[in-house]
Amino acid sequence: MQLGTRWASGAEPPRSVPDALRGAIAAVDAEAPAGAMWTLTWLEGRPCAEIDSGYEVLLTADDEVITQPWS
Repeated sequence: MQLGTRWASGAEPPRSVPDALRGAIAAVDAEAPAGAMWTLTWLEGRPCAEIDSGYEVLLTADDEVITQPWS
């Protein structure tokens, strides 16, 4: 795993966040509680953004964007 970056919910995601994830991140942000924080990591070379309110937005090996609760 490669650590990426952190940012506050509702703020513009850093440039390091891939364009493919931005729409899904915005959708989760619309429902996120105040003060929630995002963390971007890279798992097996693919981006995964997790918000501490319990959701993740990730890009699969097939370039599909998935939004799901933490498991």
